[in-house]
Amino acid sequence: MTAIIEAQNLGKSYGTVMAISGISAELNGGEVLCILGDNGAGKSTLIKILSGVHQPSEGKLLVFGQEQKFESPRDALDAGIATVYQDLAVVPLMPIWRNFFLGSELKKGRGLFKRLNIKAMREITKHQLAEMGIILRDVEQPIGTLSGGERQAVAIARAVYFGAKAIILDEPTSALGVKQAGVVLKYIAKARDAGLGVIFITHNPNHAWPVGDKFLLLKLGASIGYFKKSELTIERMTKLMAGADDMADLAHELERKN
Repeated sequence: MTAIIEAQNLGKSYGTVMAISGISAELNGGEVLCILGDNGAGKSTLIKILSGVHQPSEGKLLVFGQEQKFESPRDALDAGIATVYQDLAVVPLMPIWRNFFLGSELKKGRGLFKRLNIKAMREITKHQLAEMGIILRDVEQPIGTLSGGERQAVAIARAVYFGAKAIILDEPTSALGVKQAGVVLKYIAKARDAGLGVIFITHNPNHAWPVGDKFLLLKLGASIGYFKKSELTIERMTKLMAGADDMADLAHELERKN
């Protein structure tokens, strides 16, 4: 199977500062690659490379086996890679269907008689959300009335409808409570089961573990491990992220102070 996305020793420098280096991983259809790390680990820089915002300073990015040098996020989108950012670009007071088709509205008629095909957009939105397991009474309701988890799910469904083969989710659960985070994880699993590749960026091992198939752990811009789920436990993953030696030193220090 040819990987949808393959990173080969990716690195990115800003002047003399090396933000990430030597990052390798791959994503196939029907699986979730979780990229974990604390603030400053390099997650944001890696996202920007994969989504076409920045080009790598070293290494290669392959999409379906072909090396790519994205000039913009539009290039990445055209290649089938859609990115859903934490701060979703939605218009809260607009209906759900308007946000679903925002910037890509369907139209009917010709010339001066061309107008929005509202009926089709409403029906498509309702159907696509139902496919993701989101049953709404009315797609006319403002998207701002949905929960954070539901808005994330709408964004995932939108990416699927517009042809994404891989979806990058930037910390989709970080600002959500336990219940709403569970909603997002359910829709990540649905996207995976539909055959898409999903890159799930998070700092929370407890969110990554239930849906992840592969795990790339980052620290200070470098990989500290790339594992299949069968090669890892959540306890070991947590220790690697926290730094077992650092945590042990901290525990001893606190014990002495007490």
